[in-house]
Amino acid sequence: MVYQTLFSTILVAMIALITTHAADCTREGLLAAAQTYLSAQTAGSPSTLKLSASNFTYQQNNKVSDISKGLLSTAYKFDLSRSTADTVACASYSMWISTSGSKPFVVGTQIRHAGNNTDEISMIDTIAATTGDLFFDAKKTLGYIKAEDWSNINSTASRPSRDVLKKAGDAYLDMWTDAKAADTIPWGTDCERVEGSALTRPCGGSLPHGGSSKPNGMRRYVIDEVVGSVDVFCQFDSLGAWPDTHEIRIIDGKVKYVHTITVMRGVGT
Repeated sequence: MVYQTLFSTILVAMIALITTHAADCTREGLLAAAQTYLSAQTAGSPSTLKLSASNFTYQQNNKVSDISKGLLSTAYKFDLSRSTADTVACASYSMWISTSGSKPFVVGTQIRHAGNNTDEISMIDTIAATTGDLFFDAKKTLGYIKAEDWSNINSTASRPSRDVLKKAGDAYLDMWTDAKAADTIPWGTDCERVEGSALTRPCGGSLPHGGSSKPNGMRRYVIDEVVGSVDVFCQFDSLGAWPDTHEIRIIDGKVKYVHTITVMRGVGT
C-alpha cells in the first residue's frame, strides 16, 4: 500500500513536470528554432524545417504564399544575421543581409510557434527587400548595422519593460497620423536610424508629425526585453500599403537604434 502511494505520488509529479515543461516557451528554444530557419535559408531548403502539420502559414511581404516558391527555396549567403526572442508571444525575429549575387536582399522574418511548442513552427512571416525598394543598398545597410552593438542587457534592472518597448514601437508607427507621437518616444542623443540604406543621426531628427489619415496597420510584434528591442511588422498604409518592418532598440531608457525594411512593390522575390 505504501509502495502504491509512493508510486502514485511520483507519477503525478512526473506528469506535472512534463505538462509544465510542454507549456514553457523558452528563449533557448526560440533562438534554436530561429537558427534552423537561418540554416534552411542558407541551404535554400525549407524541407529541413519542422513545420506544423496541422497549422502552418508562410507569409511573404504580407501575402500568404507557397513556401516552396518563396524566398526560402533559394540559397543565400549571409553577410550578417542575428535573432531576438519573445517568450510571451512565443515568437522570434531574425534579420539577415546578403550582398552577393545578382539579387541582394535585406530580410526580416518573424517565426511563431503555436501552443508554446518551439519544436514546431506554425508561421514564417517574412519582409524581404531587394533592389528597387525604399532606399535599398544592401552594402551600405550592412556597413551601418555591422558597427552596432546588439549584445544582451545583462542587468535585469536595466532592461526596458515589455510595455515600454511596445509603446515605443507603436508610437513610431503612429508618427504619420498623430502629430504628438514623435514627442512621446525617448530619443537618445547618440541614436542611429537606418532606413534601408539611409542613415540619420541622431534618430530624433527629421521626423513626421502627422499628416496622413491612414494608420499603419497589420501590426505583429516580437518584443525582447533581454536585448531591449521591439520589432513590428506592418502594412505601411500611411504612405502606400507597403510591407514593412520597424525594429527599435532601447538602452538605458533611450532609443539607441532604429531599423526599417520597406518593400515598395508588393512581393519582393
